[in-house]
Amino acid sequence: MIFGPTPLDEAKGAVLAHTVRLAGRVLKKGTVLDEGAIAALREAGKRDVIAARMEAGDVPEDEAADRVADALMAPLVAKSRAATGRVNLFAESAGLFTVDAGLIDRINAVDESVTVATLPNNSVVAAKEMLATIKVIPFSSPGRVLQVVEAMARGRAGIAIHPFQPLSVGLVLTELPGIKESVMEGAVEATEARIKGLLGTMLPVERVRHEEGPVAEALTRLRKAGADLLLVAGASAVVDRRDIGPAAIVRAGGVIEHFGMPVDPGNLICLGRIGDIPALVLPGCARSPKLNGFDWVLARIFAGRRVTAREVMGMGVGGLLKEIEARPLPRADAPRVTPPATAPRRARKVCALVLAAGRSRRMAPLNKLLVPDTKGLPMILRVVDNALASHASPVIVVTGHERERIEEALAGRPVLFAHAEGYSEGLSASLKAGLAAVPPDAEGVLVCLGDMPLVTAPMLDRLLNAFDPEEGRAIVQPTYRGKQGNPMLWSREFLPQMLAISGDVGARHLAGKHADRLVDVEMANDAVLRDFDTTESLKGLPEFAGKK
Repeated sequence: MIFGPTPLDEAKGAVLAHTVRLAGRVLKKGTVLDEGAIAALREAGKRDVIAARMEAGDVPEDEAADRVADALMAPLVAKSRAATGRVNLFAESAGLFTVDAGLIDRINAVDESVTVATLPNNSVVAAKEMLATIKVIPFSSPGRVLQVVEAMARGRAGIAIHPFQPLSVGLVLTELPGIKESVMEGAVEATEARIKGLLGTMLPVERVRHEEGPVAEALTRLRKAGADLLLVAGASAVVDRRDIGPAAIVRAGGVIEHFGMPVDPGNLICLGRIGDIPALVLPGCARSPKLNGFDWVLARIFAGRRVTAREVMGMGVGGLLKEIEARPLPRADAPRVTPPATAPRRARKVCALVLAAGRSRRMAPLNKLLVPDTKGLPMILRVVDNALASHASPVIVVTGHERERIEEALAGRPVLFAHAEGYSEGLSASLKAGLAAVPPDAEGVLVCLGDMPLVTAPMLDRLLNAFDPEEGRAIVQPTYRGKQGNPMLWSREFLPQMLAISGDVGARHLAGKHADRLVDVEMANDAVLRDFDTTESLKGLPEFAGKK
């Protein structure tokens, strides 16, 4: 690849390295220069541009990223379309993500033009969660480099998703005099939350005396009831492989495979087996929903892996989970759900604004947002349910015209309301009222229109996944076959400019002023282009699978 100042006479087909602003036109970074672009540059008085020109054997960035992604593909893994030299890989199922760290390191060492970044090994992932990103750093990669990377990755199981199995879990809870009932209930709640988070189910809990015989009998009953996994939560923490819990596993016909682990909290865990059924004696910290070594073992079991003593002994690096003052997100502040297999990853906080303040002039005297579909669902309910089903949070609904009826239609939905007193002044008044309600910790705002019910939660999440201000993706815009659509996602940095808008206009014109911060996300259908303004158009609304 040849990079640097390029005379316009030699620039046809070159890739523009930096955004160039011209009168009435913006040529974005990454534009392949054609005759029209070159003519515009000449008219602006330019004689050359900073650009990249392909040499023989060079592979354009999108094609190169796509080829690396194809070489890494595995069952239950999906990939995004290539854009700006990047392809993202996503999980198609909830499960345990594993990665061959050595292979990824070797790929990254081949050449600086190709990079692969992944989640940590043994991460618990949800369906549609991003697993890895392939990024070609310059505008192309040498073909010989790609051939080496493809040969290294293809067929090597570099990444994998091990889907969670719907295991049936039996829990034995032992009791001692003086133990508070709240402690017992907390242990059951924490265990049940973990099991449900991994797609499992709990058999009725067996509560017995903290004695070897009763515990062994309870384990036998749970085996007969169909348990795929057996757990013992002792009223007193297990301190030895010959303690009551482990001894009960042996008495019930099992064996103890390992005691203890180099993970803190979670040191005092005991791994056993009764026949083919894993049987664990839990550490005392498992009564809490906070991340501990039991979570690491549990996720592997639900992913269909047999957890060996050697694997447990290899968990020391990264196993220091104990709370410290310097930890940026204390576990006590984390939600009470199944924690990930690694330390929590920070997600960008983006709130959704649903603009529902307009007077619906074209359908007067009807309010189009409240006209029911064939299932009796008003359009605004569809839009809000799609927003609530996405990863945007919180969802703020901006009201104006017929405020009380809009709020009544959304009764029971976990949304916030912001009222636009000056809604009759136009779209900007609604937008500003919503922006004033944006939480101070929100990094971005997804502005949704109340009359676009076909934009689904997965579409919204595609926009959220593309949002990365540090990488220049500070404004995210959906497109369909090149046409610009809605909703648009804006970084917080643009809020002052958005609040200065007046009249019956939105903020789209600001995107033209910041083209170097804008990214287009192509959608599979035209939902991002379709709003519904007339009674006739509402008749064509398809069936809706959202909440009632």
